[in-house]
Amino acid sequence: MGRAFQNRKESMAKTADAKTKVYSKYGREIYVCAKAGGTDPNGNLALRGLMERAKKDQVPSHVIDKALDKASGAGGEDFSPARYEGFGPGNVMVIVDCLTDNPNRTFGDVRGCFTKTKSKIGTPGSVSHMFDHCAIFSFAGSDEEAVLEALMEADVDVTDIEQEGERITVFAPHTDYAKAKQALLDAFGEIDFEADEIQFLPQTTTPVEGDDVAMFEKFLGMLNELDDVQNVYHSGELPESTDA
Repeated sequence: MGRAFQNRKESMAKTADAKTKVYSKYGREIYVCAKAGGTDPNGNLALRGLMERAKKDQVPSHVIDKALDKASGAGGEDFSPARYEGFGPGNVMVIVDCLTDNPNRTFGDVRGCFTKTKSKIGTPGSVSHMFDHCAIFSFAGSDEEAVLEALMEADVDVTDIEQEGERITVFAPHTDYAKAKQALLDAFGEIDFEADEIQFLPQTTTPVEGDDVAMFEKFLGMLNELDDVQNVYHSGELPESTDA
């Protein structure tokens, strides 16, 4: 599980869009999160984690504040989540998470990325059952047993826990995100999380080889160019020498 998470982090880092796109995506996600759970990060742990992640990615505070202001006021954009699934180049399983104010436009744009790279968009649930929907927390630490004990006492259904050097990574069901984070904060005080997020991790990976490598890079690049796309999760394992 840890390797799949690391592959995903490296893939996202290498296919990251221009800063303005990153800011826009964070702003939209913060807006939706605050609209759903409240604009107070102390009472909305998902929002708190998102804001911390945005700051680590050097998103300016005015971008965050603007999204919170929009969420607390009346009117404004009405974004809703949309998820698309299918098979990319090399038969790699793909999940595309979007936030959109126009589902028809977003579906057309995402479908275009699939068709232009000889990929196949599927029906809801066609590949997501082959991914684990996880809450992931990674932070500096060396006492794996103490972390596990704190989580179990809080009745968190821990999926996996890994220690690599001085770093501990916890995996739990996405439904236990808030409970797991609160348990860690209660037990260890303020934690500087290296990872604090919910994402899809593939249960198996698919090697991407030959001509499929360039096509898969193109596919990811096209998806990341779309403003409505927030995250792309996939089962592809790319050769280490590529830039995707």
